[in-house]
Amino acid sequence: MIPKEEDCRRRYRGVFDTLSPNLGAEILRYGWSKPGILNLGQGEGCRVTPDFIIDAAMEAAKDGKTFYGPVLGVQALREEISAYYKRIYDIDMPVNRIYVTSSGTTAMHLALTSVLDEGDEVLAVTPIWKNLMGAVELAEARIKEMPLDFDDETGWSLDLNKLFDSVSEKTKALLLVTPSNPTGWVMPYNIITEIVKFAREKDLWIIADEVYARLVHDAKAAPSFLEAADPLDKLFVVNSFSKAWAMTGWRLGWLIGPSCAENKIRDLILYDNLGVSNFIQYGGIAALKNGEPFIEDQLKLWKSNQAKLNDFFCNYPSVLAAPSDAGFYSFFKVEGEENCVDFARRLIDEAKLSIAPGISFGKSTKGWMRLCYAVSEQKLEDGLKRLSRVL
Repeated sequence: MIPKEEDCRRRYRGVFDTLSPNLGAEILRYGWSKPGILNLGQGEGCRVTPDFIIDAAMEAAKDGKTFYGPVLGVQALREEISAYYKRIYDIDMPVNRIYVTSSGTTAMHLALTSVLDEGDEVLAVTPIWKNLMGAVELAEARIKEMPLDFDDETGWSLDLNKLFDSVSEKTKALLLVTPSNPTGWVMPYNIITEIVKFAREKDLWIIADEVYARLVHDAKAAPSFLEAADPLDKLFVVNSFSKAWAMTGWRLGWLIGPSCAENKIRDLILYDNLGVSNFIQYGGIAALKNGEPFIEDQLKLWKSNQAKLNDFFCNYPSVLAAPSDAGFYSFFKVEGEENCVDFARRLIDEAKLSIAPGISFGKSTKGWMRLCYAVSEQKLEDGLKRLSRVL
């Protein structure tokens, strides 16, 4: 008998029946189905992976690194990640707390799967990337949103009292993204320390996504939860090579957890995909060793593009936007456009421009839109011309 969709649903124990729709992905697919669409909705930069990273991976492949590798990652890469934290944050990070993963998304799934039970509550500071909320749902836990505050003058901020008051008896973990995708807000170190202290007192896990940590516009790096936490704290930190080193297609990331999690993470990876492809990890080593000039060069372009975008929005009083402190997104709303999905479809139909609707990032930002400006100057200018047709 030919299997049907409902057979797959039964095998996944009804998870798909409660998985919330990804409206951002739906808009992307809608745009891809149309000719001549300029896509400024997807979250990746325009730069090709640098040659020195590609060459390192190719050399590793030619050198025979095409067999299975260690489940938790090749030792040389784990040691290089440790050296990276010493160099950037002055943190002594033991290798047995570092787990190489096939993407930051995989790292997030591993962290959540290892700590959550069915019915647990995860308190997430939103807006955040929809896939992170989906990862919680796939772990059969429940997302509870705690939105950032927005002020026309000061931009985005987190009310710690609101966050702490939102914790319930069912809360198992806090899900925090800093720097924020989509807002570009960077969590200050003093807030990080307060959250770590609170989580310790309440026996909560912290799952921190720090994928955009190196894309801070006016600092070497964003503050890390690892700077404030003790080695035995219930903390997982997710990171990725995708954004800072232009390696989105490589699917390479890492996860840092307490040393007690090593065996559990190893087992989860073992029964999933046996670990990351061996030779591409040598590209990761090259990225960490020699990638600082490339990161700086990317940031120059993105800061210049952000300035152009801010100047553009100044011509439209109906647009509300706060300049981002990190990342490569502008998160904005247009007066009178309360349904961001309809607005996104109209942009595609009337202006041939695709950007992401804010509802993808949380219930509190259903009137907002996310535009990625990590593109060439010419493509950004084209995108702004198209946007102006609708504004």
